[in-house]
Amino acid sequence: MDVILTEDVPNLGEMGEIVNVAPGYGRNYLIPQGLALPANAAKKRELAHQKRQIEERKAQEREAAMSVREKLDGLRITIPKRVADEDKLYGSVSGREISDVLAQEGFEVEHRFVEVGRGLDELGIYRVPVKLASGVYAHIIVWVVTV
Repeated sequence: MDVILTEDVPNLGEMGEIVNVAPGYGRNYLIPQGLALPANAAKKRELAHQKRQIEERKAQEREAAMSVREKLDGLRITIPKRVADEDKLYGSVSGREISDVLAQEGFEVEHRFVEVGRGLDELGIYRVPVKLASGVYAHIIVWVVTV
């Protein structure tokens, strides 16, 4: 199933791209969430016509993200967690937890754009990339400490 992305979707594509996805993924997730539109012939013609508007929107988002990046880059946050033997955590620090702490600091970042991989599962200091816009990343410092 071909869909036109209306937002950047991690590991799939950027706004304005036409991508081929599994029918269930497109029909049950992307389209209802407003992340994509079905790519029929009429929508493809309309997309070609609106390419300039999409590029302008991307440029505006990048410009806004650059100003946020200046404030966010190098920010240090601390996340206290319970610890088991050998400095292993009970659970791991997820992108959602980091996003919640950033919201308390005044930065609204969706948890899916905090790139922690499988999570942070040991005590320590981590440099975590945060995607602010297409191609714009800020790197924050996350201290995982004991409670």
